[in-house]
Amino acid sequence: MQQEPTGKVALVTGAGTGVGRACALALATKGYSMILAGRQRDRLDEVAARIDGHTLVVPTDVSDSGAVDALFRAIRERFGRLDLLFNNAGIGATALIEDLPVETWRRVVDVNLTGSFLCAQAAVRLMKTQTPAGGRIINNGSVSAHAPRPHSIAYTATKHALTGLTKSLALDGREFGITCGQIDIGNAATPMTSRMAEGALQADGSVRTEPTMNVENVAHAVVYMASLPPDANVLFMTVMANGMPFVGRG
Repeated sequence: MQQEPTGKVALVTGAGTGVGRACALALATKGYSMILAGRQRDRLDEVAARIDGHTLVVPTDVSDSGAVDALFRAIRERFGRLDLLFNNAGIGATALIEDLPVETWRRVVDVNLTGSFLCAQAAVRLMKTQTPAGGRIINNGSVSAHAPRPHSIAYTATKHALTGLTKSLALDGREFGITCGQIDIGNAATPMTSRMAEGALQADGSVRTEPTMNVENVAHAVVYMASLPPDANVLFMTVMANGMPFVGRG
């Protein structure tokens, strides 16, 4: 279901599953017209079918600059503006540094960091020129933007880099009414975290199960960040499963 349209338009990348799916559905209930981007059309179509409102599905590999250009052309043609970008698309890789193929490293960097940059760059260009000007960007940083898991060097490096991207966007967008914040998520229950129930490798070398939280908690947080007026911003927010091994000794 969807409330009365607000006239605002939101883009969620990685919208076909997990955090992206939950956030797209939650934003739709607040009256946003939704653009759903991701690599798998069937999953995007399934999310779109649950939204009673204006929805645009654009299969997109965010690491491909040409694909991102096509995505934003479609946004301009359909809606003429963008009020919110949730940079959520991301992938991981688990390996010892000496065993990590450079091709895998580059793919993680391309999707998580370059993909977020490309989408933010295109969003800023549109937000500066639309009427009324301005908008909001929210980056999915993950608690890995603060502390790594074992054998996650590519993922962790990109998430740390997203913090720098967030700060730069928040600064450079200020005079144009463009805000940028980052949500750092810990153990939301999604397909990506399903292994937590079986046990995850800990810093001390043990394998233990970890608590998770409902992904709807993340969706509520993103909706809150998006709801703020242009003169207010949540620069960083951490939403995590209570009891997960993040604050404490490893």
